[in-house]
Amino acid sequence: MEGASLVVQTSFLGDTVLTTPLIAHLAERGPVDVVVTPASAPLLANNPSVREIHVYDKRGRDRGLVSSLLLSARLRRRRYAAAYLAQGSMRSGALVFGAGVRQRVGFTTSAGRRFYTRRVDYLEGEHHASRLLRLALEPGVEPSAEMLRPRLFPGQAERDKVDAMLRQWGWKGESFVALAPGSVWATKKWPHYAALAALVNARVVIVGSTEDVYLASEILRAVGARAIDCAGRLSLLASAELISRAQVLVSNDSAPLHLASAVGTPTVAIFGPTVPEFGFGPLAPRSVVLGVTTLGCRPCDRHGPQRCPLGHWRCMREITPRHVADVVQALTAPSARLPTSAH
Repeated sequence: MEGASLVVQTSFLGDTVLTTPLIAHLAERGPVDVVVTPASAPLLANNPSVREIHVYDKRGRDRGLVSSLLLSARLRRRRYAAAYLAQGSMRSGALVFGAGVRQRVGFTTSAGRRFYTRRVDYLEGEHHASRLLRLALEPGVEPSAEMLRPRLFPGQAERDKVDAMLRQWGWKGESFVALAPGSVWATKKWPHYAALAALVNARVVIVGSTEDVYLASEILRAVGARAIDCAGRLSLLASAELISRAQVLVSNDSAPLHLASAVGTPTVAIFGPTVPEFGFGPLAPRSVVLGVTTLGCRPCDRHGPQRCPLGHWRCMREITPRHVADVVQALTAPSARLPTSAH
């Protein structure tokens, strides 16, 4: 296809990471520009497949009609050959329609599908990276594992920042396990990270946002100087750089899981109200998903409600720290057999 492509992805951080295989595939054809939120834009820094980033603050300064029209006008001047709607709202569809992009590709299930010139089936049960990549594949073409690998590109600034942060906490080059205890969805936060840290026979490094500082403090109280607290102290790309150095990441169903997929770090992914069949499980080699598979109430929500609808929250409480620690131990000793269930 001649001409540049436009990718629109204004969903969550993890969605942006999982859009990078689509971006890389399109870049084999020609230049690729991306519309993303201010929060997600740093994830695409240094990415050789991205020509230009258009930051769209849809919930902030750009939430009004005038701002959307101005962005459409700016995009129109780029004369894109095709737009790929990785995020499928009416607003995103109207944005590229207003930009005069002749070929507009999105999912059959998207709210903005009336604006599309080509609609692709949204395959439930398939990984979301694969679903997104199919927007640019010919029908019947199956993506390879290499095609589905997310890509992030921490630079020297991120490496230097991580080096300095680790030295600040007295790190001497020993191996460590990364813990990501946070999530924007309350019921996705496994409550036993402090107990897990006490059981892990290694230094632990805590990653997350400023919203996760209180969770980090619980881990610090449990293990003291054996923990390194990076929560709220690193950018997204620097966090990816940090995770790339870990033996294993333990994470909820949240953005750090996808950062680990992009840098190839084995992941213990803890799923409670959601399930990996929604398409957001780990893609890194030697990763393990844990969940209480015997509960009839799982899954209860596409994202994870702020409270358990039944009040018991067994899907998270019944995943024991001992079991997670055993899985971590198995991942750090490759000859061991990996446990795969919550019990």
